[in-house]
Amino acid sequence: MVETDTAALDRWRRRATYASVAVAMTLILAKLTTYMATDAVSILSSLIDSSVDLLASVVTLLGVARALRPPDHAHRFGHGKAEPLAALAQAAFVAGSGVFLGYEGVGRLVDPRPVGETWLGIGVMLFAIAMTALLLGFQRFVIRRTGSMAINADSLHYSGDLFMNAAVIVALGLTAWTGWPYWDPLFALGIAGFLVWGASRIVTTALDVLMDRELPDEDRRKVKELVLAHHQARGLHDLRTRSTGLGQHIEFHLELDPDLTLAQAHDITDEIERELKAAFPTAEFAIHQEPAGLEDERLDHRIRG
Repeated sequence: MVETDTAALDRWRRRATYASVAVAMTLILAKLTTYMATDAVSILSSLIDSSVDLLASVVTLLGVARALRPPDHAHRFGHGKAEPLAALAQAAFVAGSGVFLGYEGVGRLVDPRPVGETWLGIGVMLFAIAMTALLLGFQRFVIRRTGSMAINADSLHYSGDLFMNAAVIVALGLTAWTGWPYWDPLFALGIAGFLVWGASRIVTTALDVLMDRELPDEDRRKVKELVLAHHQARGLHDLRTRSTGLGQHIEFHLELDPDLTLAQAHDITDEIERELKAAFPTAEFAIHQEPAGLEDERLDHRIRG
């Protein structure tokens, strides 16, 4: 469940970005040493990916730090969209590494080379899997509490690394067992395709936020149900929602009895907002009260209670 303590959320986000950078640096050193000993293009693919991981993790660190800055005079809605911007930068790194790896894989198919020190490569890949699994566990712990988009994009990337490292182990094992030199570049090409596919997923998610895509239908239904559950809510219309990068923004027109006083309408709105806040703890709300039965041709999305 997402927490609401802002200071605690900030700490978890920062810890996740520091852990990501530390793991990426450790794996780069290990894989670089192993690639120099084995000359395996599948190891090179994993080294490239870890290098991209480091760049992406640094971008995530900077993006999260920017997103956590409070609203100011020039940015009244805060800086939350720095997170999806960081995710887009990650996607560019991932796609670029996939293209480069594909080029290297094709080159090795044309001109295959023997792979040396196979068991050293397998050992390092097992170490990489263990480190990545620990990082993923921590990142998911943080995502559950913060809902961070940038950390989630980073986590998706590292999830792919588990598959990639396992694929490298299989490629090295098959090469050592069969002596056929084409296993190595074939697996590298498969990993390249996986990287490009992963980049497209990150782009889609980030653009949804940057383009103010509506929240999922399930969330919109939940808003309507909570509002209309109040015994004095006559209806709602013009519900508009979007992700802010760090949370959500939800606004709508609330229809109330036209004979209520302004103070009564205000109290009812506060009660409804408290119910919504319990369900959407990271959301900001903008609720406009209107008298029920108001005739307005613009109200083409009215929902009655």
